[in-house]
Amino acid sequence: MTPNGAFAVGIILIALGMSGPGPRGLTVLVALTLAFAVIEVRGASMIALRRAIVIVLPLAVFMSLVWIGIVGESPAQIAADAVGTRVAALVYVAKLSGRLFLIVAVVQLVFLRFDKLTPLQLVRALALPAAVKRMLVITLSLIGTLRHAIDRAHIALIAAGTLTRTPSLRNVAHSWRLIQAVWLSAVTIMLGRMRDKWPVENTIARLDDTLDNGKPPLFTGDDRIWLPITLGAAVVILLADRVGGMS
Repeated sequence: MTPNGAFAVGIILIALGMSGPGPRGLTVLVALTLAFAVIEVRGASMIALRRAIVIVLPLAVFMSLVWIGIVGESPAQIAADAVGTRVAALVYVAKLSGRLFLIVAVVQLVFLRFDKLTPLQLVRALALPAAVKRMLVITLSLIGTLRHAIDRAHIALIAAGTLTRTPSLRNVAHSWRLIQAVWLSAVTIMLGRMRDKWPVENTIARLDDTLDNGKPPLFTGDDRIWLPITLGAAVVILLADRVGGMS
């Protein structure tokens, strides 16, 4: 499977997840996502599930505290000025959290499908305009820069005695110093790259040459199997929800 096909399948699955399918459509969508995970990603699927849980669980807990514990009713009941129930709030939180979990899991599965490729190789294989590829690579570089800035700032504040290595009240009290140090470090690094490093090394021109992949086939191999299956599943999901809504 090529990155073009995997990203196309992922976009379709995410769009279907964001559309809020009904029970029938959701069953088909989950089954298709699981099939993609088992066949294409295999053992690394557990990594995707763990990452999705780590990302979604804190948000689900926070929404539960707000909507179930404090508000005690769903947004639809508030809009309709109806009597609210905590059960409806629970259903709302569960649907929203489940949808977000599915989207995050799909994103992780698509990227883990090509975990043996470097980010530069992955972007190079995509059938996108050169300007879009350049923007993606620079964005990934900025993410790497931000992570590097966090590490530098964290180590510096620990060495200065401002923060501790283990969780503590001191870390909470001085968290704003960490944010300030990360921001200043990231800005300094990026200014140095854009003003000095990239112009001297002619990075943008070299990047365009590196990302030039000619005109490879858009979809090949297993793409010709997964795309029709995914599009067919999308039609089934839409029809299932429509029939379910009419019944």
